[in-house]
Amino acid sequence: MTQDIETHETDVLVIGAGGAGLSAAISAAEQGADVAVVCKSLLGKAHTVMAEGGIAASLGNVEPADDWQAHFLDTMKGGWGLNDPTMAEIHAKESPERVRTLQEWGAIFDRTEDGDIHQRPFGGHRHDRLAHVGDRTGLELIRTLQDKAVAEGIDVYQECYVTNLLQTDDAVAGACGFWRQDGAPILFRAPAVILASGGLGKMYRISSNSWEYTADGHAMALRNGAELIDMAFVQFHPTGMVWPKSVQGTLVTEGVRGEGGILLNADGERFMFDYVPTEYEGSVAADEAEADRWVAGDEDARPPPELLTRDVVARAILNEVAEGRGSEHGGAYLDIANQRSADYIMQKLPAMVHQFRELAEIDITEEPMQVAPTCHYMMGGIRVDPETQETSVPGLYASGEVAGGLHGANRLGGNSLSDLLVFGNRAGVAAGEAVTGAETPQVDDSQVERYLAGLEAPFDTDPDRGVDPFDLHAELQAVMEEYVGIMRDEDRLSTGIERLESLQDRVENVRATGARTYNPGWEKCFAVENMILAGLAVAHAARAREESRGAHSRVDFPDPDEDWGNIELTVSMRDGEIHLDRDAVPEPRDELQEMLAADAGLEAEAE
Repeated sequence: MTQDIETHETDVLVIGAGGAGLSAAISAAEQGADVAVVCKSLLGKAHTVMAEGGIAASLGNVEPADDWQAHFLDTMKGGWGLNDPTMAEIHAKESPERVRTLQEWGAIFDRTEDGDIHQRPFGGHRHDRLAHVGDRTGLELIRTLQDKAVAEGIDVYQECYVTNLLQTDDAVAGACGFWRQDGAPILFRAPAVILASGGLGKMYRISSNSWEYTADGHAMALRNGAELIDMAFVQFHPTGMVWPKSVQGTLVTEGVRGEGGILLNADGERFMFDYVPTEYEGSVAADEAEADRWVAGDEDARPPPELLTRDVVARAILNEVAEGRGSEHGGAYLDIANQRSADYIMQKLPAMVHQFRELAEIDITEEPMQVAPTCHYMMGGIRVDPETQETSVPGLYASGEVAGGLHGANRLGGNSLSDLLVFGNRAGVAAGEAVTGAETPQVDDSQVERYLAGLEAPFDTDPDRGVDPFDLHAELQAVMEEYVGIMRDEDRLSTGIERLESLQDRVENVRATGARTYNPGWEKCFAVENMILAGLAVAHAARAREESRGAHSRVDFPDPDEDWGNIELTVSMRDGEIHLDRDAVPEPRDELQEMLAADAGLEAEAE
């Protein structure tokens, strides 16, 4: 029976063809490994293309004072100290090299007058640090990596949905899934698997994420014995489109604010000056006059409060709306039209100009945009070794948004693209080296047959008891939005967990109808099961963490708690149930501790 399934053997199987997956695949191939990449969409359609602002790397091309130490300190501060310090150090040190490598492979960046890669300012970064291609950086990154992967001869299996990992002797042994085109099952046997499947944003109703972001990697890893960390920290980007409803949540790049855009409420007030946290008072402009000087290029001026970290700006917008000062459609006004010339906006933000003209019939060179928070990024993810990106399951690696550790409680803009370049590379190198001389694992037939039965189960469900997966997904999004959203408390989270558990009971009876050819209902059966499991991980971690820190806001515990300052919550599955454990965040090595202490001292003096 299993011998009739389409089967492929490879050294390294990469699940996901975004920036992290392609980076990993290229690096594994460079180690001499035979590599296969599987993606459930088309090559080049990865969510990475939607990253607009830039790649954070301390190249020092615009501000020579920038260096890896400054990037490390900004990342740690933005993550409220919950970051894995080794990952943050590796990331800060290796990001410039990965950007230069991307350039060597053909990436075309915006340039300074001297011909160097141009870098723009972004929230939470003390220096102009983001290497960019207008506001289409992710698209250029994917184009470059895709061309390199094709040149390397890496096999790519497109429109193939991986639903399960295979294991033998507690180590990973490959994966199985089905072709979206005709529903035929497919089996991959590999001694190393790299999960680069992205995030989980489609569990929320308003999200900037593409349809692929259905928590597949998080859920598969959890079911197969890996651990998740920092799952309470879901980033809501402060500026998503709010109108028309058909595009609600579509990302409005932070680059708009980086290029001088300001936030206004319905009364025309520039409200962000009222929301500067105490710890940031010495690092942002004190008034509009100083902010205007910064926009004009005054090196002695501090950046405007619109460039505070995303969690701060998102909560500020929500508070303005809650107090009756929201925009016409329930957000805030983001105005760059009155700050920059039309030619400047067209040059620096061409994608935003096009996006609003086509989707909202708004010319952002002449009028403000309406924006509001949108689910954007998952800081938490699979626990990995900071050096190799290997999980607690031998042979299983993870990189990109599906992996946790780097960003702590909140991610700085631009760090996602350098994250996937740095740690995609590291995962590929480690996996490629590990499989040298390794034999292709033999998978027990009964395990494969069990997974095949799971593929067919939705078609065999009793019609009278069957649950529509689209209805279940809509219910999941409503639960996550209302009970596990931006503002949380004990009662909401407990209710959310109860409702998610009820959805989990019902997901056993999801039903698919029709043919297996491009059947979105069948695919949704697996996606919604994964999202419910990941949603429970988020809700349990959020309820346990009784404080507010970074992207996690508890109305009933509105302040950070020192007792939680070095604690990360680890999510695992035991006997089919979610379990939480408290673990200490890894301590920085002595040199890094000294850097962090000195930086904190300088900020205290500035205040």
